[in-house]
Amino acid sequence: MGEIDGRLNLASAWEAIADEVGDSTAVSVAGRHYSWTDFDDRAARLAGTMLEHGLGPDSKVALYLYNGNEYPEAQYAAFKVRGIPVNVNYRYTGDELAYILENSDAEAIFFDHTLADRLEAVRDRCPMLRLAVQVGGGEVPDWALGYEEAVSADPMPRIDRSGSDLWFLYTGGTTGMPKAVMWDHTNLLGSMEATFRPFRLPVPSTPAEAAATARSVADAGKEIRQLCAAPLMHGTSGIPGLATLSHGGMLSTLSSRAFDADELWRIVELDRITMVTMVGDAFGRPMVESLDRASAEGRMPDLSSLRLLLSSGVMFSAATKEAMLDHHGCTIVDSLGSSEGTGMASQVMSRRRRDTATARFRLGEHTRVLTDEGIDVQPGSGERGQIALGWPLPLGYFKDPAKTEEAFPMVAGRRWSIPGDWATVEADGTVTLLGRGSACINTGGEKVFPEEVEEALKELDAVVDCNVVGLDDDRWGQAVTAVVELTAAGAADADELRAGVRERLAGYKVPKRVVLVDRVERSPNGKTDYRWAKSVAEAAVND
Repeated sequence: MGEIDGRLNLASAWEAIADEVGDSTAVSVAGRHYSWTDFDDRAARLAGTMLEHGLGPDSKVALYLYNGNEYPEAQYAAFKVRGIPVNVNYRYTGDELAYILENSDAEAIFFDHTLADRLEAVRDRCPMLRLAVQVGGGEVPDWALGYEEAVSADPMPRIDRSGSDLWFLYTGGTTGMPKAVMWDHTNLLGSMEATFRPFRLPVPSTPAEAAATARSVADAGKEIRQLCAAPLMHGTSGIPGLATLSHGGMLSTLSSRAFDADELWRIVELDRITMVTMVGDAFGRPMVESLDRASAEGRMPDLSSLRLLLSSGVMFSAATKEAMLDHHGCTIVDSLGSSEGTGMASQVMSRRRRDTATARFRLGEHTRVLTDEGIDVQPGSGERGQIALGWPLPLGYFKDPAKTEEAFPMVAGRRWSIPGDWATVEADGTVTLLGRGSACINTGGEKVFPEEVEEALKELDAVVDCNVVGLDDDRWGQAVTAVVELTAAGAADADELRAGVRERLAGYKVPKRVVLVDRVERSPNGKTDYRWAKSVAEAAVND
């Protein structure tokens, strides 16, 4: 089929790849393989179910799923009908879940059976929903279809599509409620430029080129076999996953809901994984500990296929990287990017290329560090600036033109993505990341807004006032920490406070540490004094 505007659409590219390398594996879940022919057929049948329920171009399809074959299949099906996949954090409950579904105008949702009660509780707040598909479980609610029933429909015929079709990536950003970053397929393909470069191939621009590229890679025996250790609903695995499929490669996922480093290494050996997508020390430390145990017990897995560890989203310390390289000689790429722009900068490390700095990166070819005046920060000056990406760029935030203008400003006649990462530029041209300018907490790759946790705490009868800050943490990057003032009659302990927050918010937002104080200090104008709160929290933790 052709492309309406002459620009390649991912679904059209993947259909051509399936026709060319149909016997190759496209998806693997804990060692269970789905060929490219199966992958395309199952997605086409899901697309048929979508059509039967009135979905089509621009229909939003929410993916409230854990990792598994269903995630890429449903995403591919949405692309086939020219719909828009919408990532939904499986930790969301109640108001958080309802907000995402309402804000995205979701018309369909794929959900794990363990999340059915959460969805049922908010369905009446989402009037646009016309299709709900449950993954797994024995009993299916009367308002939903079972996944295997949905995948048994007649396959949707292939159609012409557009490179301007969209893919949504919801992000917490640095302020306000989660926002959907709108990526079109043309810019998504543009973000894959660096992944095609090692093959000395350009990013395909037609379905025929996509098929030829997949055949060339397959014939050379260089298929990418990506293990998505990080969730597909996050950009860390989600965006590289789109690239892997666009090479004709394979996506592999774990079966465990909680991260299991021992299972990860078993799958690396079983599926001959070439690349793992992960989130810094939150994953890296357990992975090293697993290899330490395996080595001590004389049962090291075969890691000879593993060429690349790709990390993004949270700090990946030099010590953890060094320990990893002591076990296996691969390349470790610590990538600096965001939902608003990928490949801004990176740090590359291997046994031959040691770099002991943490949070030190080399800028990508389309990236600069700009002052508030839009001027390049001079290397070695010590001046701070914000990291700015010039290409490829998303269209902006869905339903939020004001935030779009703020995050994607015009500077010197050119549009940039400036999501708020501050850095200095060293004399050698590398950049040292300083962090976001706001109080946003990054814990294990998840963004947490202090105000949201504070409000949940303040709803508890025992709490008078509180501040929430992020403290440096070896595993999580930052640990959500609450400084709490109780009422005179308040007898709540830390566990009770955490339990109260857990009833209101997703688990990763629950404070890992609670510090009780006689009085929460505020600025004279009544605003939160985060500097005071952080110093109090650090003193209590280090006491």
